[in-house]
Amino acid sequence: MESGAGKHWTEEEVKALLSVWSEKNIRKQLHGTLRNKGIFIYIAKRLQELGVCRDWKQCRAKYKNLKYEFRTVKYAHNSGDATKTMKFFHDLDAILQYEPVTQLTEDENSRFSATERQLNINTTTENTEGKN
Repeated sequence: MESGAGKHWTEEEVKALLSVWSEKNIRKQLHGTLRNKGIFIYIAKRLQELGVCRDWKQCRAKYKNLKYEFRTVKYAHNSGDATKTMKFFHDLDAILQYEPVTQLTEDENSRFSATERQLNINTTTENTEGKN
């Protein structure tokens, strides 16, 4: 199989990436981690097991591009522009809804600090999946 260098990601490759990315332990490791080379080496290895030949740099670049495009579309939707869309929007929405949102708060001395809060967490579906 030829290397993925300089090759556009196919729909099947993106679906495989989203499948690995959607795993709870991967999402947890990616959140808030700046030095994430090791995570993407692991993701590339997992993709290889699924028949996708991409290196960690390509996985990281695709992750960042998908996340950026998703946020752009999400912002447009929140601003009232429902015409802007992207492929895999709903998949990414499901994956990224669990990411904490950083919020700046001002204390009484006019100092700002960042706090994180979870958005859209539906714990009932995660907790009941294993009971069926």
